[in-house]
Amino acid sequence: MKQYYVCYPEGKFKALTLSYDDGRIEDRRLIAVLNQFGLKATFHLNGGLMDRNDRTGQRISLDEARTLYQGHEIACHTYTHPTIARCPLDKVALEVIEDRRILEGITGIPIQGMSYPNGSYTKKIKELLPLLGINYSRIVGSSHSFALPTDWYAWQATCHHQQQLLEHGKDFVDLHKSQYLYLMSVWGHSYEFTDNNNWHLIEDFAEMVGVHHDIWFVTHIDFYRYMVASEQLVFSIEGNSVYNPTTLSIWISVDGNIIQVLPGMNRL
Repeated sequence: MKQYYVCYPEGKFKALTLSYDDGRIEDRRLIAVLNQFGLKATFHLNGGLMDRNDRTGQRISLDEARTLYQGHEIACHTYTHPTIARCPLDKVALEVIEDRRILEGITGIPIQGMSYPNGSYTKKIKELLPLLGINYSRIVGSSHSFALPTDWYAWQATCHHQQQLLEHGKDFVDLHKSQYLYLMSVWGHSYEFTDNNNWHLIEDFAEMVGVHHDIWFVTHIDFYRYMVASEQLVFSIEGNSVYNPTTLSIWISVDGNIIQVLPGMNRL
């Protein structure tokens, strides 16, 4: 019997994504670093606060966001950044919907991702989000592992960038057991690099991982969509054909041979 594995694009087995909240002006420098080394990130923005100043510095304006975040993902962080576990559920719905409306005006495409403001959420909020068009939401805290998410509405990162980022990065690039799929996910706020005077941290990390072509650099939403699509593949009992009902190409390994499964029926 042959062995069949789902792979990341091009047969890769390691994926890396970054996630940054609040849309501060330091995102400019962060994006420059990411673009230099080909990394991808998701930026969670508050549509109702983007043209305001506060104690931590000026936020990216709506106009600037239209071009600054190109090539990355823009996702929800609620309209005004409340601690939503304390809010009436209908007001949480308004926070998400209004944030989507503003951010979709920037991107021109549906916004389907989110991170919880102040890390605050409840079981009822998790159940609400699919009804609001949200497909995943990132929580705070760190797993310190490279495991894949088991709950798309409680997506926990490997680490905050202040927590062993370079150590985790080294362990990640050294992974070699291709029978597993790995995900390294990093989260934080870009202004923290300025506050802590440690921009070298993300610069060193990006340089370290960016040279490795066996890593899939991906946004949260693209990772979510790929993994959901991969679960929809339908294989024949004999294993000589596979039907892909999605619009995405999915990569698989059959006895070590890397195969691109196109939308529709595929002969193996």
